Amino acid sequence: MDVLAFGTHPDDLEIACAGTLILLANQGHQVGAVDLTRGELGTRGTEEIRARETAAANRHLQLSVRENLGIPDGRVEKTQENLLKVIRAIRQHRPRLVLAPYWEGRHYDHIHASHLVAEAAFYSGLSKIETGQESFRPFRVLFYVSRVGFHPSFVVDIAETFDAKMQAVRSYRSQFYKDQQSGAGGGSATEQETAPEAEPETMISTPLALEVLETMSRYYGAMIGARYGEPFLVKEPLEIPDMVSFFRAFPDSKQAHLFPPR
Repeated sequence: MDVLAFGTHPDDLEIACAGTLILLANQGHQVGAVDLTRGELGTRGTEEIRARETAAANRHLQLSVRENLGIPDGRVEKTQENLLKVIRAIRQHRPRLVLAPYWEGRHYDHIHASHLVAEAAFYSGLSKIETGQESFRPFRVLFYVSRVGFHPSFVVDIAETFDAKMQAVRSYRSQFYKDQQSGAGGGSATEQETAPEAEPETMISTPLALEVLETMSRYYGAMIGARYGEPFLVKEPLEIPDMVSFFRAFPDSKQAHLFPPR
């Protein structure tokens, strides 16, 4: 596996980095995803509904594999049991890169998931931790943004995959405002009825939720002269063996946007 992305709940990866996952798959990379929980404590919908919605979203993501570790929602804690679950997934798929949620956020499950995945990525390389698998350590853990922003180490241009990302997001019909879903994401009539108006309102079920998501994508895209972007943060300094060739790879049009003539 080239990239293995870990999400705390079903729909987290779609919201945070689906554009990048789809882009990588389009480029021929092997991309997988692992959800830590089934989202059973979610205010809207049910565990079964979320599973069907995830299956619908997968049609847009082009993943090589998607799994769910079944860690109890609301109990994403750094226990030995949970560490071993994540380590087994990493050792099984042996990804070059791991994606994890940023370590600051509003939802404590996301905060705990960030530390859990990052530590598991390190401990996965220790051969004396027995899982019946060969030890393996990913090259880097890259952190994606959620509600709390950060100054990114780099931003991925997702202009060509933004529409597919939003179709994947809209697959979670129980979670988002239903008027925003018309004509997108597909799904049966049964699936379209999984977000009753009587259910409590959440931060992502309001009419403005997807507009906010698009605005964030435009904000990060503007940092690199792109229409839409997804940001990532790396804790370690990145080595660039040939900085001239690296920066030459960027289109002149974007360089002109970032460094306009006086």
